[in-house]
Amino acid sequence: MKNILITGAGRGIGRAAAVACAARGWAVGINYAANRGAAQAAAAEAQAGGGRVALLPGDVSDEAAVRAMFDAMASAFGPLDGVVVNAGIVAPASQLADMDAARIRRMFEVNTIGAYLCAREGARRMARDRGGRGGSIVLVSSAAARIGSPFEYVDYAGSKAAVDTLALGLSKELAA
Repeated sequence: MKNILITGAGRGIGRAAAVACAARGWAVGINYAANRGAAQAAAAEAQAGGGRVALLPGDVSDEAAVRAMFDAMASAFGPLDGVVVNAGIVAPASQLADMDAARIRRMFEVNTIGAYLCAREGARRMARDRGGRGGSIVLVSSAAARIGSPFEYVDYAGSKAAVDTLALGLSKELAA
C-alpha cells in the first residue's frame, strides 16, 4: 500500500485528490487548517471509496504544525510515498493599492511559506539519500501566477508564482 499526505484536502482539488488516491487503495492523510467538518466529509468519501484515512489538522504556515502533521502521518501509515502540496487561501477581489499588509503577509505565509515548508518536509522524509524510499511531491499552483490577476488578487498570483519557481528548483534538486 502507498501512503500520501494531501494538504488542504477538505474541499476542492485537495478533496478530489484524496478521494482519487483512496479509490486506488492508497492510505491518505487529509490535512485541514480550520474546517474539520469539511475534512471529515472528505474522509468519509475517501473511506467509502476503499481507502484508509487519517485526519491531520494543522496550519501549513506553521513549521511546528507541519512537522507534527508529517509525524502523525508516519505514525498512522508508515513512510510516505507522496505529498500533494495543495493548501492555499485567496481573499476577496481587491486592487493592490487597497490591500493592507496583513492580507498580503497572510497570503504569502500560507500559499508560499506553507508550500515551501511542506515540500521541504516531504523531501526530508522521502528522499532516498536521506533514508526515504523515494516518492513524489505535487505542487498545486494556479494560472493566476501567469496572468497576474489584476484588479482581483495580485497578492495571490504572486504567491502562486513563487510555487511555480519552487517546482522548477526542487525538481532539479530532487530528480535524477
